Amino acid sequence: MLLLNLNYWRLFLLLSLLGTSHAQADDSSGVWQSLSKEEKAVSLNLGLAGFITIWGVTHWDYFQIAPTATSEGWFENTSGEGGADKMGHAFTSYAMSHALMATYEGWGFSFEDAARYGSLSALGIQTFMEFGDSFSRFGFAYEDFIANAVGSAAGYLSWRFPQIRDKVDFRLEYAPSFDNADVFTDYEAHKYVVALKLAGFDAFRDGPLKYLELHTGYYTRGYENTIRADNERVLYFGIGINFSAIAKARGYKKIGTFLNYYQVPYTYLPLEHDFND
Repeated sequence: MLLLNLNYWRLFLLLSLLGTSHAQADDSSGVWQSLSKEEKAVSLNLGLAGFITIWGVTHWDYFQIAPTATSEGWFENTSGEGGADKMGHAFTSYAMSHALMATYEGWGFSFEDAARYGSLSALGIQTFMEFGDSFSRFGFAYEDFIANAVGSAAGYLSWRFPQIRDKVDFRLEYAPSFDNADVFTDYEAHKYVVALKLAGFDAFRDGPLKYLELHTGYYTRGYENTIRADNERVLYFGIGINFSAIAKARGYKKIGTFLNYYQVPYTYLPLEHDFND
């Protein structure tokens, strides 16, 4: 849902900060530090649910109508964003699950438990928001729920099995158009990319091709207009550069981690197919 994505991203950015710092709160009273890791996890999830509820009641008219559910479509030309919004849900759930996993590990959860609880928390947060939508003009969207589940599951698998994470990234590419004040719903400037990193394979790890990667991406254009004469739904394949590996090799670990989720624009050679042609 278009109007919700800004707040999805706000939650993602908040959780990313928590994951980067391992959520070490500066609590002079020691109350936070005295909590067990399980109590911290429950508090975080309840806090986010409370925030969503308050924001939904004050900004999205939650609980003003009886619950409804709707189908918004997937990647059809007639759907709201040609499927770009569903990719956005999947990516947000994926990235949010990783941020939560890093947070839980920082609080002392085992690697396996952090992966499990992080993905379940991400799905729970997203589902709770969809549940709130059902009591508003937006309605519960089946496709949003499925996309959230797919993104959370992908997040779990890539975190739980490092051999997958070493080989595959799910990224957002954003090249600002500067004519949309809301960068978070600016689908005209978004692309979603799955990158297969050659450095993750033994055959290429020490060779000259280790900084290359293969891309599969999807994006839409023209769906902000009521009349969609020139809209596009584009699937592309490409060859790019693994800037994350380059940054990490030079000691810029945090930048390298960020580049696991952000695709630098104009750094790959694509072969595109527009389904609307």
